[in-house]
Amino acid sequence: MSMHAGDVDGDQAFRAESLIGRGHDATYSGATSFLRRKYTRDLGAADVAVVGIPFDLATTYRPGARLGPRAVRAASVQLSELKAFPFGFDPFDTLAVADWGDVYFDSGYGKDAPDVITADFRAILETGTKTLGLGGDHFVTYPILRAYAEKYGPIRLIHFDAHCDTWPDDGVRLDHGSMFARAATEGLVIPEKSVQIGLRTWNDDDYGYVEMNAPWIHKNGVQAVIDRTLAVVGSDGPAYMTFDIDCLDPAFAPGTGTPVAGGLSSAQGLEIVRGLGAINWVGADVVEVAPAYDHAEITAIAAATIGHDWLCLLAEKKRAEQKSA
Repeated sequence: MSMHAGDVDGDQAFRAESLIGRGHDATYSGATSFLRRKYTRDLGAADVAVVGIPFDLATTYRPGARLGPRAVRAASVQLSELKAFPFGFDPFDTLAVADWGDVYFDSGYGKDAPDVITADFRAILETGTKTLGLGGDHFVTYPILRAYAEKYGPIRLIHFDAHCDTWPDDGVRLDHGSMFARAATEGLVIPEKSVQIGLRTWNDDDYGYVEMNAPWIHKNGVQAVIDRTLAVVGSDGPAYMTFDIDCLDPAFAPGTGTPVAGGLSSAQGLEIVRGLGAINWVGADVVEVAPAYDHAEITAIAAATIGHDWLCLLAEKKRAEQKSA
């Protein structure tokens, strides 16, 4: 095991000397940063910053996703011990990942939060660092996409969800069910080069997004989803993954605000993510974990594993680039 983190035993989140490698922590103790990565806002050496967004003021059913970042970090500790499965390597031998902490905003002034989120992500992106966001309700993806579109232009969106999130939007309201209509209208994303995976709610207007609903996935299989996603998104333009945990069936992710029956299993969701390594990833988020409705950390573990495996895609690509250099 690589020990570039400074041969630290215990509380790597505070004591690690490097963003590369890792030391030792007992899974049942210590500071719970995401995957035991070092807490820092000094991103000069970072490839990716993990950022919590504890915001759930845009929920329309059960609140509680503001506690998601804390729960996902806590559930991630067991993933930080061993080589990544099924990749077979330690992603932190290659990929420099920092835990940036959480976006801070005053919940008494909720309408200010989107601008605060955009500003924080803008500042991170200006350092050349990618982001992995931990929500928070799904509305947080909209202010994140504003920062990404400023840097990269319109983004290709890979959207995992039970809901299309393209219901009517007035451009002002805080609503976790309409922000991708707004993103399309404002030119933040390229709908015809973007996909929505796992949907099982109806909307008359798809805003041009390419949809693969849950029944289609159950009928055609995971590889068909991977193939169609790669064909639509391509491998050249900048792409962003947003994974609403309610894409998974409530049997696999009960701890969420708006569960819908008939969804993907955690195995299906993970296999799809792992199959998308050819995409030009610039960022991602995992949202809508509401731990008050969870049982035995089922949902938080699934969310942490999705984030972990997305980081492994970046590490895999960086390893290949280093070998060919």
